[in-house]
Amino acid sequence: MFSTKKPTSRRIVVAAFLSAFTSIVSAQSAVWPSKQVTLVVGFAPGGSADILARAVGQKLSAALGQPVVIENKPGAGATIASAAVATAPADGHTLLFVTSGHAGSGALYSTLRYDPVKSFSAVAKIAATPIVIVAPSAQPWKSLGEMLGAARKAPGTLNYAAGGGGATTTALAAEFLKKDASVDMVQVPYKGSGPALTALLSGEVQVGFEIPTSALPHIQSGKLKALAVTSRIRSPALPEVPTAIEQGIRNFEVIGWFGLMAPAGTPTATVSRLNREINTLLGLPDMREKLASLGLETGGGTSEDFQKLIETDTQRYGEAIRRMGIKVD
Repeated sequence: MFSTKKPTSRRIVVAAFLSAFTSIVSAQSAVWPSKQVTLVVGFAPGGSADILARAVGQKLSAALGQPVVIENKPGAGATIASAAVATAPADGHTLLFVTSGHAGSGALYSTLRYDPVKSFSAVAKIAATPIVIVAPSAQPWKSLGEMLGAARKAPGTLNYAAGGGGATTTALAAEFLKKDASVDMVQVPYKGSGPALTALLSGEVQVGFEIPTSALPHIQSGKLKALAVTSRIRSPALPEVPTAIEQGIRNFEVIGWFGLMAPAGTPTATVSRLNREINTLLGLPDMREKLASLGLETGGGTSEDFQKLIETDTQRYGEAIRRMGIKVD
């Protein structure tokens, strides 16, 4: 039998409260973004990550109808920026512009305050790129082989810059090359590609591992010479530059990527909206032209695709880092 008792006033009040709370939460989700969106970059201004983040931020701001402000938090291989975003409110108003070096951070640093995979929600891959190995034009080497030969003749005397150091893909590419080519070179750490390139151009260091985004203008001006790229096939941005594999470093491939992440727990609807907006802006002719001019391949795809890439590279980079015994803290 059905009860004919009327609900008590307490039940009515509780039900009304829950209904009002649900309405408030739904309304808040519906109006996202309700304020400025901060896009945190773990590198100094002027480098490849910063250049691309600003291009994406400008387009994203127009699409979202709210300012997208770039906040540079350089240092410690971008882990300072990652830690800041990992502990930020998961409301979609603080995002992380991430590079593939993020995948190696867990193995490189034993004192991280976050988990590189579990502390974030993947949004979208924005672009992919090989690393280009460069040297100042004043250096006598004409090829990667000649540079490695010089390094072998004087172990521990050749200095190199690798972007933000630490967990960056550029730094890992350098470590992988040192192992595969059996050479001893010394890394000089910098807070990003901008300071690293300044050191290269001034002759403070003799070799650089860079993303084409930041190195291309200096290669085109003749201030830097490109010795090799780290992809299996030549880069469309540098078609005249041979790969490391072509120059005898067998199976040597390091591909970097850029992407967008949010703190773990960010509403699914917000992540989905961000993913749609990123895919839309990546399809714009001027954005594709911008990426091509920076030597980058256009990314895109689902959040799930990007999540799988992060997980795969975290395992691959982690295994390699532990096998080589690399630690930065």
